[in-house]
Amino acid sequence: MAATLHSLILRPPHPKTLPLLTPIPSNAVRFCISSHKCSLLLRKPRPVSKPYLITAAHNSAQGDDRSQVSSPGKSLIWAKPLLSFVSDNFLPIALLSGVAFGLANPSLGCLADRYSLSKVSTFGIFIISGLMLRSEEIGAAAEAWPVGIFGLGSILLLTPFFSRFILQFQLQPQEFVTGLAIFSCMPTTLSSGVALTQLAGGNSALALAMTVISNLLGILIVPFSISKFIADGVGVSVPTKQLLQSLVVTLLIPLILGKVLRESFKGVADFVDKNRKLFSMISAIFLGLVPWMQVSRSRSLLLMVKPAVFLVAIGMGTLLHLVLLAFNALLIQSVAAVSGGSKSPFAKTQNAIAFLLVASQKTLPVMVAVVEQLHGTLGESGLLVLPCVAAHLNQIIMDSFFVNIWLGKDRPNFNPKVA
Repeated sequence: MAATLHSLILRPPHPKTLPLLTPIPSNAVRFCISSHKCSLLLRKPRPVSKPYLITAAHNSAQGDDRSQVSSPGKSLIWAKPLLSFVSDNFLPIALLSGVAFGLANPSLGCLADRYSLSKVSTFGIFIISGLMLRSEEIGAAAEAWPVGIFGLGSILLLTPFFSRFILQFQLQPQEFVTGLAIFSCMPTTLSSGVALTQLAGGNSALALAMTVISNLLGILIVPFSISKFIADGVGVSVPTKQLLQSLVVTLLIPLILGKVLRESFKGVADFVDKNRKLFSMISAIFLGLVPWMQVSRSRSLLLMVKPAVFLVAIGMGTLLHLVLLAFNALLIQSVAAVSGGSKSPFAKTQNAIAFLLVASQKTLPVMVAVVEQLHGTLGESGLLVLPCVAAHLNQIIMDSFFVNIWLGKDRPNFNPKVA
């Protein structure tokens, strides 16, 4: 019978600490191996300078059972960090997976696009946004209303001007530049700005108010911004009225519908709040479907793009976010200086953090919905969206890095909240 050899090392304590044992007339150490049990009898204690190595034979079946039990345990130990990483970075993984699948096998993405799955995914994104939209904190932003109004002006009126500077760059394909210009005209992100504000200890109520209002107003203002800043710059005409009507149907109506469902049924609100992580993942999947379909449709053109050109487009998106951060930081410091100094609401650290993070980020879902409704007026949809996917991910990564720096420098001044 096969056997497994187990080792037992005994290192007795100092003799003074042991109780007096009855001497054993037989051998100093006696083993009784029976039924896979081992008993040990010691005659009397004495100092031992080296450990005794005692071996015992056990049935191999027992060892096999233990190895079988420990194997799944080891797998779980390795799987936990991986699952945690996927959970914490689900949105970037969903977006990158959509791009990768579209490049690897475009046939399925083209089929989904043919049946207008993009409209279903856009509707799903914004109905989930409405379901997750908590309005009870908006009233807490009332005392910082000047900062909120100024933030809305920066998001919807001032930062779109940077699209004119972006259009001065020349790349081949030019859709990369046009897509980033469209991206600069968008309202703020739907969730990451508020989440980072909470983490940094900023005024999360103010961040939430700016996010909600800018996305609602953005549906009305974005068509006019694109027509004024981008369509004129590239020499085309954008059907502003039709774009506005389309955005109201695809964005505003599902957003309002989700919010009405949340407010009408308390059970819905409680269920969504308890499963916010799940709903965020579902929304990320819906969002990942859009670049998957658009990249599948534009794969032949994308493969013709030189990698160096795409890296330049990624660098432009990164530079755009850094410029917006610097612009908004200078803006709020200037307004604070002329509106009461340290007593101004603009000078409060919590308000400044909310303003800086929320006003400097741009949302990808609204941009994707806008490009879908343009129907190729400003260029191939996949080429327009691809650099903006990278820009969206970069702004979240950079702002997370900056928040960690702030928390490290001024930790006593921050009181982070967990969403």
